[in-house]
Amino acid sequence: MAEIIGVRFKSVGKIYYFTPGDRQIGIGESVIVETARGVECGTVVLANREVDDQSLAAPLKPVIRVATAEDFRRIAENEKKEKEAFAICEEKIERHKLSMKLVEVECTFDNNKILFYFTAENRVDFRELVKDLASVFRTRIELRQIGVRDEAKMLGGLGICGQPFCCARFLGEFQPVSIKMAKEQGLSLNPTKISGTCGRLMCCLKYEQESYEDLLRTTPKAGAIVSTAEGKGVVEEVNLLTGKLKVKLDGKDLVTVVSKDDVKVLKDAVIRLDKHEMKALKQLED
Repeated sequence: MAEIIGVRFKSVGKIYYFTPGDRQIGIGESVIVETARGVECGTVVLANREVDDQSLAAPLKPVIRVATAEDFRRIAENEKKEKEAFAICEEKIERHKLSMKLVEVECTFDNNKILFYFTAENRVDFRELVKDLASVFRTRIELRQIGVRDEAKMLGGLGICGQPFCCARFLGEFQPVSIKMAKEQGLSLNPTKISGTCGRLMCCLKYEQESYEDLLRTTPKAGAIVSTAEGKGVVEEVNLLTGKLKVKLDGKDLVTVVSKDDVKVLKDAVIRLDKHEMKALKQLED
C-alpha cells in the first residue's frame, strides 16, 4: 500500500496524486509539488489515504512543502503578471495580423514558463509572435491551440438551464457525447436544442444515458411490430420514461396507447441515424 494525496492545479481540473511523506495534509490546503511542467502550487482535494501500489501508473513524486506566506505572495505576483501578459499578447496578435483569439494566460509557479491558450479556425503560424513574447518576458513561451469546449471551460458562463457550465463547475474531464445518445433519448435533433454555448453537444446528455440504455432494453422501439389485446400493430411513438406506446393497429385506422408491459414484441426495431442526419450533425461531436 502507498499513502497519497490528490491535488488539483485548477478549480475544476484533473486530480493528480503525490506522496505526502510524513505530513498529514487536509483538504483545502495548498502544497508545492514538482510536476512535468516544473514546480507548481496546487490545492489538496483528497486528504491522506492509502491505495494499492498496483493501481498507481508510476512512482509518485513527493510534496515539497505546504505553501507558505511567501508562496502565496508569489502566486499573487504571477496573477498580476498573467493579466499584463494577456494585454501585451493581444496587442502583438493584432500587430502580426494573426487570425487567433487569446483565451487565457498562465504563468507556472516557478516562472519558468508562460503559457498562452488560444482558439483559431485554422492552423496559425505564430513563430514570430513567440519570438516577440520571449523578448518581452525573458522566459520560455508556449502557445497552445485549444478547442471550443476547453474555451468554454476556461471562460465559464451560464447554460440554457440557467446554471453555470458543468465543465467549468465540476467536470474534471470531458466525457464523450454522441449524436446517438440524443437519438436514443428521443430528443429533437435540432442543433440549437442539443448543443451548448460552445456549439458542441451538451455534456449533460451523458448523465442519463445509462438509464435510457436500460429502458431501451425493455421497451419496444418505434417501428417495432407488437401484439396487443386489440390485435397486432406497429409502434409509432415511444415514451421511454412512462413506458407508454402509441401503436397503430393492422387493418384499422386506429392508434391506441398501451403500456409496454401489456404488449408482446414480435419483431423489434433498431434506432438508426441516417446518413443525412449524421452529416448535418457530425460537427457537434467534435
